[in-house]
Amino acid sequence: AQRQPPNSTASVKCVCVCVGFVSSAAIDLLYWRDIKQTGIVFGSFLLLLFSLTQFSVVSVVAYLALAALSATISFRIYKSVLQAVQKTDEGHPFKTYLELEITLSQEQMQKYTDCLQFYVNNTLKELRRLFLVQDLVDSLKFAVLMWLLTYVGALFNGLTLLLMAVVSMFTLPVVYVKHQAQIDQYLGLVRTHINAVVAKIQAKIPGAKRHAE
Repeated sequence: AQRQPPNSTASVKCVCVCVGFVSSAAIDLLYWRDIKQTGIVFGSFLLLLFSLTQFSVVSVVAYLALAALSATISFRIYKSVLQAVQKTDEGHPFKTYLELEITLSQEQMQKYTDCLQFYVNNTLKELRRLFLVQDLVDSLKFAVLMWLLTYVGALFNGLTLLLMAVVSMFTLPVVYVKHQAQIDQYLGLVRTHINAVVAKIQAKIPGAKRHAE
């Protein structure tokens, strides 16, 4: 029997943990299960991206830091004056947050590092497979995708695409849930058409036909 690589089990567990975390947190946001929480996150993303379209990254970070400091300093001064007037000693207004443990443990750092390593390694392997034409059809699909992206890049800049992606992430899942039957029907037709085109390409290009396992 072949010996299993020592890190394979850990990688699988790492992916399960990461996927579970994403499915429990991100999906709840994208499907608007908590409208208030999703609205805050969605609005924050939009505000940040719109700010980046008008100002540089350095300016946006500086303005956000100044806004946060203005709020915390004002609140600290307000509570200090209030305690002086009322002659109370409630302590620091942010004492609870200052005593909150925010450091990452060795196990948590290792878990996140393993997850990052897993995805980076798989991405590099996939890129190597595509660029070195391990499968001709997949490499041709990738080339067509890159060719289409040249037109997309000519029409939109990176921030505009990122803004469109964020809006789509927070709207398309809800639209899909409401109109799932119709969308699945159209997607099935598109998938059938694409598979037919790919089959014709495989039949005409020498070496493109996949070997049956």
